[in-house]
Amino acid sequence: MVRRLFPFCLLAFLPLAAYGQIEVVDDNDEDDEIDVVDAQGNREEIDFPEAMSYNLDSLMGQYMSKTYMTYDNDCQMRDENPMYPKEVYIERLHRLPTVMEMPYNEVVQTCIDRYTGRLRRQVSWMLGASNFYMPIFEEALDAYQLPLELKYLPIIESALNPVAVSRAGAAGLWQFMLPTGKAYGLDVNSLVDERRDPLKASYAAAHYLSDLYKLFGDWNLVIAAYNCGPENINKAIRRAGGETDYWKIYPYLPRETRGYVPAFIAANYVMNYYCEHNICPMRSELPVKTDTVMVDRNVSFEQVATVCGLDMQMLRSLNPSYRRDVVPGNTALSPLRLPVTEVARFIDMQDSVYAANGNLQKRAVVEIPQEEVTVKKGKKRGRDRAKWVTVRRGDTLSNIARRNGTSVNNIRRLNGIRGNSIRAGKKLRVR
Repeated sequence: MVRRLFPFCLLAFLPLAAYGQIEVVDDNDEDDEIDVVDAQGNREEIDFPEAMSYNLDSLMGQYMSKTYMTYDNDCQMRDENPMYPKEVYIERLHRLPTVMEMPYNEVVQTCIDRYTGRLRRQVSWMLGASNFYMPIFEEALDAYQLPLELKYLPIIESALNPVAVSRAGAAGLWQFMLPTGKAYGLDVNSLVDERRDPLKASYAAAHYLSDLYKLFGDWNLVIAAYNCGPENINKAIRRAGGETDYWKIYPYLPRETRGYVPAFIAANYVMNYYCEHNICPMRSELPVKTDTVMVDRNVSFEQVATVCGLDMQMLRSLNPSYRRDVVPGNTALSPLRLPVTEVARFIDMQDSVYAANGNLQKRAVVEIPQEEVTVKKGKKRGRDRAKWVTVRRGDTLSNIARRNGTSVNNIRRLNGIRGNSIRAGKKLRVR
C-alpha cells in the first residue's frame, strides 16, 4: 500500500472526529497520564512517555551540562506560558518544514501544554543540549535518507540524556532495548554498552527506522513501532480489522504508545516554537574538539586520569559506552576519546599510564591525524585487524571516519586518497 510522505494535505486540518473523537477529560499537569474518552464513550488513561517525567536536576548534573551550559540571564522573556486558540496550534504545526504529518488533536495539545508548562525548564535545557547532539542525529538520518524531523525522537525517548536507562532497561539517547541494539550492530557486554554511544546509536537508530518504514510505509506507525515494537503494531492492526491508520488502531495500542506519537508531534512543535511560549534556551558552548587513541590492552579511566591529570567525569562523558570505566583493549582494538589537546600527552605518557596498572608488556596503537605512531621495533600494530566498508550514497570521508572511530587522514593514508573525492560502491579500508 502506498502511503503519503508529504504533510501538506487536509489531514492536518480535519476536525477531531477524523481521529476517532479522542477527548481529553483530565489533563492534570501534575500527573504522568492523561484521561481520555474515545468515540464510543470509553474512558481510559494514556501514559506520557517516561522521559517527560525526568528530573531537571539529573540532567543538569551531567558533565556536559556543568561544563558547557549556563542559564541565559540576559533573556528578557517573561516566565509565563501564553495560551493560544486551537487554530493557532493547527496552523503552526502545518507550517513546520516536515515531510511527516503533524496533525492536531486534544492529546497533542495536552503534550504541548506539558512541554510549555511543567517541563519548560527541561525544554530550555534540551534546546541548549541540542547543539551537542542534533548534528549527529541529522547526519545519521541523512545517511539513510530519512526525514530530519525524526531527530526529535530522542527528546521523548531520553530527554537528550546519553546515559538514560528506562524502567524496562532501554538505554542511551535512542533508548534501545538490548536485543534490538544487538540486532543493529551495537555491542553490549559486561564492559561495553554501545547503546550509550551517541554516534553509533544514532546510526543504528536510523537503520532501524529505515527498516520500520519499509515494513509499515507510514511514519505514524513507524514512530509507534519504535516505541512498542513492530509485533504490537501488527497485533493492533489485526484487532482493528486490518486498519493501518494510526488513529484507528489507537485504542488497541499499549498505553504509553497512545501518548507517544502525540508527544513526538508536541516535541517538534516546542523545539520550533519555544519563543512563542517564552522559553529561553540555555546558553551552550561547543565542547573542545576531541580525537581518539586506539588501545590494544585494557586500560582504566583511573589510570588515564591519574597519570595524565584528567577529570574522571570528563572521561566518562566522552566515552559513555564503557560501563565499568575500563577500555577493553584486550578483547579488541578499542578507541579512547580524549580532548584533542590531551592526545599528545597520552602518547608521551602511555608507558606511565600502563605502569600504573603494573604491566608494561604491550603498548597502545595510536591513530591521530597529524602523524602515525609505531611501536619500538618499527612494526605497525593491528595490521591483521584490517576493516573495510562500502561507501554509501551521500557518504563523505568525514562521516565514514566518525562511524568507524578513525580519522579522515588515516582513511586517506590507508587507501592512497588525495583530497575528499569518493564514489558510492567503492570499498575503503578504515583500519
